[in-house]
Amino acid sequence: MIKLYGIKNCDSVKKALKFFKQHNIEYTLYDFKEQTLGCDTLTTWLEQIPMIQLFNSRSTTYRTLKLKELNLDDEGKKEWLCKENLLIKRPVIDNDGKIIVGFDEETYKKELL
Repeated sequence: MIKLYGIKNCDSVKKALKFFKQHNIEYTLYDFKEQTLGCDTLTTWLEQIPMIQLFNSRSTTYRTLKLKELNLDDEGKKEWLCKENLLIKRPVIDNDGKIIVGFDEETYKKELL
């Protein structure tokens, strides 16, 4: 079954959920505000996708924590992702181990249908 990671009130997550419903795709939602994602999962994701694709440097959380001032390298970013899941770009789709970050309808059609 497909796993969708994000937060319910995120616009991109809402688009992904709408896509899943339109295409009768079963999924499990993991809400970052209700469940903490472990570092082991993040490490697995980062084996497939680059940090720049997963780390959300445009988020409110990023600005609030003033992370730009820290000039983080990838290891520093990974540490922050482990501590603060809201820094993860959303949604993250885990389709039997294949990771998709963000919402792109064409990618979803190609990878999920």
